[in-house]
Amino acid sequence: MTATHIVFERVGKSYDSVKGPTKALTGVNFEICEGEVFGIIGRSGAGKSTLLRTINALELPTEGRVTVHGTDPATLPEDALVQLRRKIGMIFQHFNLLSSKTVWDNVALPLRVAGASASDMRERVGKLLNLVGLADKAHAYPAQLSGGQKQRVGIARALVHSPEILLCDEATSALDPETTQSILGLLRDINRQLGLTVVLITHDMAVIRAICDRVLVLDQGEMQEIGEVWSVFGAPQSQASQAMLRSLKQGLPHEVVQQLQPTADTAHSHALIGLRFHDLPAGQGLPLAALQALEVLCRGTELIHGGLDHLQGHSVGQLIIRIPAANLTDAETMRQTAGADTLEILGYVQSH
Repeated sequence: MTATHIVFERVGKSYDSVKGPTKALTGVNFEICEGEVFGIIGRSGAGKSTLLRTINALELPTEGRVTVHGTDPATLPEDALVQLRRKIGMIFQHFNLLSSKTVWDNVALPLRVAGASASDMRERVGKLLNLVGLADKAHAYPAQLSGGQKQRVGIARALVHSPEILLCDEATSALDPETTQSILGLLRDINRQLGLTVVLITHDMAVIRAICDRVLVLDQGEMQEIGEVWSVFGAPQSQASQAMLRSLKQGLPHEVVQQLQPTADTAHSHALIGLRFHDLPAGQGLPLAALQALEVLCRGTELIHGGLDHLQGHSVGQLIIRIPAANLTDAETMRQTAGADTLEILGYVQSH
């Protein structure tokens, strides 16, 4: 993933409303490489769909520009734009299938519109239905399909023109968790087999974790951070990233949260310490010797909560420990003893 495929140059987008111009995007500036799976995540209203649709000129920036292999879609005449859009497939949250047409006809429709021959349609549609695992459903109608099967039809249809880019607009939001994983696995397989650049938008960090190489966090139309998934997950820098990552992390025990105070009330209070590990050696865990060393340094250390995750060849995670406040030594010494990248005093609780 070295060649640049899509470039956003200070992209801004405004819409007119009765209250005046409304900003959907402001100064968005980044690049997507050929062949990567790139995720754009944000809450509802963050500007994700608007940003995605600037790639194929379904939305035109009011500031800056977007280029695909050096070409700005917004500057193209209609015929050239049609040709470019055929190289940019798109799948949607609600499938957008024609209920009156069979699976085969839904997939073949873009080829029919483009004037492809019957033999070309038979060959192309057959290959794509095999690719998405629906060869036996060619003559079924959408009403006879599950949600996951409908989305597979949508994916096959998006691939009929052998695109170089596949845009995914909340493609798994309407699916159950098990079906979501199967669709994400299919998208990753397509990315590897066909070398497509995949750009997906979602509000779900679990989707980003499962499939993406890099991720952009968008909030209120502005970039919050961008980076490899393991790095953003291991050490989120923005408040938006931290808020969305909370859904992936088991919280502190409820009874602990209720007792948590910003200062130590008594000499017998305990401090809650958060230790974050941003990049442990690939495939390795946290040596128990680190916790034993903490116990030597601060008598009465207890492990309250935590875990490690392995992403893209990196180990990241967090441990939360409880230490008698009276035994709390220099925080930097504790961090180094544990081998953690950062240490944070989360608060204090009463001893039992």
